[in-house]
Formats: sequence, structure tokens, C-alpha cells
Amino acid sequence: MEAPRTPRILVVDDDGAVQVSLALLLKQSGFDAHCCDGPAAALALLASRPFDLVLQDMNFSLQTSGAEGLALLEQIRQRHPALPVLLMTAWGSIALAVAGIKAGAANFFTKPWDNAQLMDLVAATLQLKGPDAEGPGRKALDAQFDFGGIVGEHPKLLRVLATIGQVARTRAPVLILGESGTGKELVADAIHRNSPRASKAIVKINMGAIQPTLFESEMFGHVRGAFTDARSDRKGHVACADGGTLFLDEIGELNRGDQVKLLRVLQDQRYQPVGASRSEQADIRVVSATNRELAELVASGDFREDLFYRLNLITIRLPALRERRSDIPMLARHIAATVAESYGLGEVTLTNGALDWLSAQSWPGNIRQLRQTMERTLLLSGSSQLGQADFAAAGRLDDGVGPSSQRLGVDGMTLEQVERRMIEQALDQHGGNITRVARALGLSRTALYRRLERHGLAEPGGASE
Repeated sequence: MEAPRTPRILVVDDDGAVQVSLALLLKQSGFDAHCCDGPAAALALLASRPFDLVLQDMNFSLQTSGAEGLALLEQIRQRHPALPVLLMTAWGSIALAVAGIKAGAANFFTKPWDNAQLMDLVAATLQLKGPDAEGPGRKALDAQFDFGGIVGEHPKLLRVLATIGQVARTRAPVLILGESGTGKELVADAIHRNSPRASKAIVKINMGAIQPTLFESEMFGHVRGAFTDARSDRKGHVACADGGTLFLDEIGELNRGDQVKLLRVLQDQRYQPVGASRSEQADIRVVSATNRELAELVASGDFREDLFYRLNLITIRLPALRERRSDIPMLARHIAATVAESYGLGEVTLTNGALDWLSAQSWPGNIRQLRQTMERTLLLSGSSQLGQADFAAAGRLDDGVGPSSQRLGVDGMTLEQVERRMIEQALDQHGGNITRVARALGLSRTALYRRLERHGLAEPGGASE
């Protein structure tokens, strides 16, 4: 029987010292390392023999725009679509690295790097297929794993499902990135449900909803007498997740002070309840999610670099609904059936015109917005067959933020601009009432306040409770 080939890794960097350092580190870790100093040499080497991974710098000249690195990445992706690429960058170029990931890179690391963290990242990346590798179809995936509740068969979604299947059985921390409403919680559920921890609890915490003064008590629990209202011992979220999964939703909303406290738990799996004299041990697998770019928050100083590396050993990026429009008819039928069943409405069908109309919308709120639109239209129409006219009529009657790109005027706008527009409209329609605005947008009050501050909408006295 032929022995498996040692993974072959290509290092592309014009700095000889970086080449030597990485080659030595890779060889010490059992990898076959090769080096070159620029795009032309890299493409020639990749054409001459098979490689399993590329570590690529973003700049190869005095120019530091990263254009050369992005161009090389694009060529590698075209010629070797299954080959994963890890980008090298400095913290001052985080936005460039994020652009590279969106263009198809598997992940990135920074110079100077931490040897142990980099080898963990290399090992994890090698375990996963390249972002465009030919993978199994939906039926084959469903035969192996339980993806209940996740609807669709677009190639981008199938790659996400294949990744979930590969990482679920490990205890590696997973960071789920995606716009609001793309289904990050469903992915966290699927990771837990397909893991050896499935018999234990998955404990879900909205990090944006925890008040800083209550963070330690909520996360780590407290003992009787720890503070005035502590009349008995109370287990925290970490203890409740012992043996299972801890899902940290909206991790990007966590303030820096509480980030330190969370980091200690992730480093050694130990925590100390408030008022206790000794620490406790917890066996937890951490899955976190955010609709913000954590790497950019690190670069701006709003998120700790060491915590970032603890959370994103495996990163799963969820496609926006507009990136998998072919799934919209399937999603619409599924949502219509589940909503009708929950309200006892009987069978509901959708006309081809309705499905075409739904598929043509921009859906800045993604699946969550599609679900709200479907539910509203079902309840307002009173019909067992929904057509395009039913959705148009429901949109005119709705006093919330509707789905139509024409109503929102989102064409040509960035995601940040769309989010600001939606918040502004919700504030106007609900008279600045924060509770109602938060409910309409599907956010916690704390998360809404932070978005108001980020968009410059938190005017003194400009909002009510």
C-alpha cells in the first residue's frame, strides 16, 4: 500500500527572511515546503507539480495597494479552484485581507505570526476542501448529516454544508460570518447536532444583549451572598454548556473589558463564579457568529487580536440571499408551508409570477426578511394561492420596512448604507421608540443602540423607550 504524500505547501513572498522562517517552521511541522518570490514564479511552480496549500503575501513591489496579491489570488483561483490560499498581511492592511477572503482565499494570518496559531490554521485549512472544490450534492450531504431547517441547494450553500460536516466532529472553534438574517444560528445548530456533543446542550447567548455589569454573573454564575440579590447559587452559561456547545451570537458587540474575561475561559476552559474562592473546569466547544468583520474591528482596536485568533480557527462565511437567488423559490415554498401550518391555514401555493417577483428582490434583510414578508402576506391576503399582487398589496399595507428595492432605494448602496437606511425608516415609522424599532429589525436593544452610535443616529433625546 502506497504511503500518503506529505502535504506540499508553497510560500510566495518577496522577502527572503519570511521565506526562510516559514519554510523552516513548515518543515519542522512535517510539511514539504517550497518558496518563490513573486506571481510569475508561483504560477510556474503550481503548474509543474501538485500543491495542497499556498501561503501568499499581498505585495510584491514598492506599491502596497495589494493589487498584485489580489491579481495572483484571482489567477490561482481560476487555474486551481480547489487549492486553498492563506493570505499574509499586516494589521494595517486588514481591509485588504478581508477583500481577499471575499475573493476566494481560505483565510489570512498576520506578520509577525504566532507559530502555534499559524500551524493550527494550516492544519485546519488542509482538512477542508478548497472553496470551489467539486463537492457532494444536497442528497449525498443529507444522507451523511442532519441539516434540518437549512433549505437550499445552491453551490455556495452546499460548500457551507460540506464544511459544517467536516468540522462538526472536531472541537475546533468556529466563527460564522454573514449578513443579518442569513441563518447563522441555524448553522450553529447544525454544527452542534452533527457533533459528538449532540446529546448535551447547546447554550445560546446574544452577546450584544448582556449588560457589562452582569457579564460575569451571566457567563460564569455566582454563589450565594456574592452580591445583594444573590440569595442562592446560580449556574452561568459556561457551566450549563459543560460537555456541549457554547454559541456566542453577535460576538462583535462584546466590549473590550468583557473580551478579556471571555478570553481566559477559552484559553484554559476554566472560569470562576462571582464570589467563589476557586475556579471551575468546563468542557465546552465554542461557536461564535457576527455580521461584522472581526478582523476590521481588531485593526481599529475594538476587538482583541488574541481573542480573534481563539475564535476563528475555522471560519464559515454564509452567502447573502441575493448571492443564491436560485434557492429563493424553494425557500419561499418551505416558509409558506411552515407558516401556514403554524397558523392552521391549510395548504398554500405560490404562483410562478409570485416566485419570479420574490426572486427578483434584493432582500437586504436576507432570509429573515423573506420570512417576514411571506408571513405578512399570508395573513393579510387570506388566500390559499399567493400571486405577485398579494405581495404588492401586503407591502402597501405594511407599516414596517418592506422588501422592495424600489421602496428602500438600495440600488448601488453598500450594506452599511442599506442598514442605516433601514434603521432610519424604522425610527421614523415607530416614532423613535427604541423597543419597537429593535423588535421590527430583529435586534436586541443593546445591539440597536450600538448600531445607532455606529451610524451617527444616536442623537440626545432623539429616541424614546
